[in-house]
Amino acid sequence: MAKSSVLGYPRIGADREWKKVLEAFWAGKLDESEFHRQLQEIRLNHLRKQQESGIDLIAVNDFSYYDHVLDTATMFGIVPKRFSYEGGVVPLSVYYGIARGTKDATASEMTKWFNTNYHYIVPELDGATPVLTENRPLAAYREAKEKLGIEGKPVIVGPLTFLKLSKGYQPSETDAWLEKLLPLYVQILQELAQEGVQWVQIDEPILVTKLSDADLKRLTSIYETFAASTPGLNIMLQTYFESVENYQDIIQLPVSGIGLDLVHGYHGNVQAIKQSGFPANKVLGAGMIDGRGIWKASLREKLSQLEKLTKYVAAERLIVQSSCSLLHVPVTVSSETKLQPELKGALAFADEKLNELVLLTKAISTGTARIAKELEECDAALQELKQSEERNRHDIQQAVAEISVQNPVRTLPFAERHAAQQDKWQLPIFPTTTIGSFPQSAEVRKARQAWRKGEWNHEQYERFIQEQIDIWIKLQEEIGLDVLVHGEFERTDMVEFFGEKLGGFAFTQYGWVQSYGSRCVKPPVIFGDVAFEKPMTVEETKYAQSKTNRPVKGMLTGPITIMNWSFVREDISREQIAYQLAYALRQEVEALEQAGIGMIQVDEPAVREGLPLKEEDQADYLAWAVKAFRMTTCTVQPTTQIHTHMCYCEFHDMIDSIEAMDADVISIETSRSHGELIHSFEVNTYRLGIGLGVYDIHSPRVPRVEEMTSMIERALRVLDPKLFWINPDCGLKTRGKEETVASLRNMVQATEIARSSYFLNVQP
Repeated sequence: MAKSSVLGYPRIGADREWKKVLEAFWAGKLDESEFHRQLQEIRLNHLRKQQESGIDLIAVNDFSYYDHVLDTATMFGIVPKRFSYEGGVVPLSVYYGIARGTKDATASEMTKWFNTNYHYIVPELDGATPVLTENRPLAAYREAKEKLGIEGKPVIVGPLTFLKLSKGYQPSETDAWLEKLLPLYVQILQELAQEGVQWVQIDEPILVTKLSDADLKRLTSIYETFAASTPGLNIMLQTYFESVENYQDIIQLPVSGIGLDLVHGYHGNVQAIKQSGFPANKVLGAGMIDGRGIWKASLREKLSQLEKLTKYVAAERLIVQSSCSLLHVPVTVSSETKLQPELKGALAFADEKLNELVLLTKAISTGTARIAKELEECDAALQELKQSEERNRHDIQQAVAEISVQNPVRTLPFAERHAAQQDKWQLPIFPTTTIGSFPQSAEVRKARQAWRKGEWNHEQYERFIQEQIDIWIKLQEEIGLDVLVHGEFERTDMVEFFGEKLGGFAFTQYGWVQSYGSRCVKPPVIFGDVAFEKPMTVEETKYAQSKTNRPVKGMLTGPITIMNWSFVREDISREQIAYQLAYALRQEVEALEQAGIGMIQVDEPAVREGLPLKEEDQADYLAWAVKAFRMTTCTVQPTTQIHTHMCYCEFHDMIDSIEAMDADVISIETSRSHGELIHSFEVNTYRLGIGLGVYDIHSPRVPRVEEMTSMIERALRVLDPKLFWINPDCGLKTRGKEETVASLRNMVQATEIARSSYFLNVQP
């Protein structure tokens, strides 16, 4: 009979209890013993829930105190030298120092986990001497068995993926690093085998990307080593997020099972199975239920797909599982009491996906008659949403169809716009600005809650927001910033804020997912046609501009970021969703301009994370993503300066597309990656305005003037000084007031030093 499994479960809890425990510990409200106890309680509750749902193979070691890649690095004692690690089990102070930074040491780089909105901490290998500090998979297995009687499936990031996601070594050193790491992996696996573990899940999502011949040889060597060292251990080589490359090579590896994503990689993986078959001596981990999306699966369609698979893989050699870890979806729909019935009925979060897996496994093992009632209920729920009014806005569909065939371009090229804008604004060399948001204090959050609960009326809340704007406009002027922002005190989240004001969106009460560390987001649900209803940002921006003679930027979130940071409908293409968003946001851009706002920032931090993992699909995505941005911004006057912002992704391979967006100024992260992005501009000429973030806002430390001066000097070696801006890496919403002001003062001081140096060097 087939079995059911998940690749991982959300860490945060239905009410974000995981987040609350972490932040209480960081604030000194919990001692270490109580911290461990509370996290164990959360972890066991998650396992118990999967056990009670009927899942056959339950993942263990998927839980983390921050990030699973950081867990892997610290398990191997891979700690950057600046954290003064002295060996042994990595202390929590060092563990969280790597993730968040300390007073004296910058945090490690953080970047996107493949093409998701989850961020992992990038391991730094340079100078490290790997050693097994603790066997975390074994500890997780023992805990589940002793506490709950669960025969768990330990999960670990595979060595090839771990190396590919790490930094601090040359490509020529890859084999040497494998030689260091493999014995540690072998030790882990041998200890698991000695404990009686039946299945181990080794995650190698890197296999869905293009691999070199050398990497394929390494892959074979890795798994031959594992097979020889632990011949009785069942290894599930797990892939996800796309179809695998080199399918024929992968199915020959000496493993007991291979996990394939049959949602996002369905066509490629199924085609490979049809062409090359599937080994009779292996189990197929069939990733049938979407681990990244929130929509109820069509059980009838999934069963049809599974039945077709059984022509190549016998049912008893199938493990019906999620396409990836459920880390990327909220915990349960059951808590949602305010969604309209036709939408709620079509949703499935993590707990509902457990039920879907159990139903599919039952049906493929014993026949569809066993779930006839559930099939009918599923069909009815999906049909009701399809026929809803929100999914059939013909006015929106027609308008978007008309503008999407046009070529969106500004009326003047950049060089002419830049001259006109400089004449209008008279900005100094190296203008300083921030990315948009300022600290959301407890007072701000309390006021927002009072307003949302009806304890404050609109006039009270509006006065409060204006008071906050007054404070921060004055502070920005005192600090010496050249281009100001209103601070976004009325906004909870940069996507949620706009979704609440656009048609076609819905919002959950508890639909939280982990973005990075304890940072959780509640993505909007785009379930219908997107419609502009009224101006969304004009009131606060216009008020802020009335309080200063310096320019104030209007702040919007761009169409691709709103799309990529939302849960989107599946009945139309993502390209069409992007164009609907662009059409709506264009109307907001025009409203800002009509209100006298002459600088407008349309943030697109998530463009890179939406890049398809398959190289052959990337050009098409970038083309329509760039088009959507230009659709949003192309109708403004030449003197209106369009800004954008990007952060926490690898951008070196899309510099041309960033330039094609034709924003007058882009602010882009570089400090968290310790200036590595600057190298991209050493080999690629960038002709538009650009601000490289000179300090990391995700760390509570106040950066020194010297650090920022060094970053500025390096950037100016490769960028045109007349087009160069100075700003932090990202918005400052999560930071405290004192550290924000201190950091910005240091940034302005570093700018003044850079200006003095520049004028000294240009003197005849």
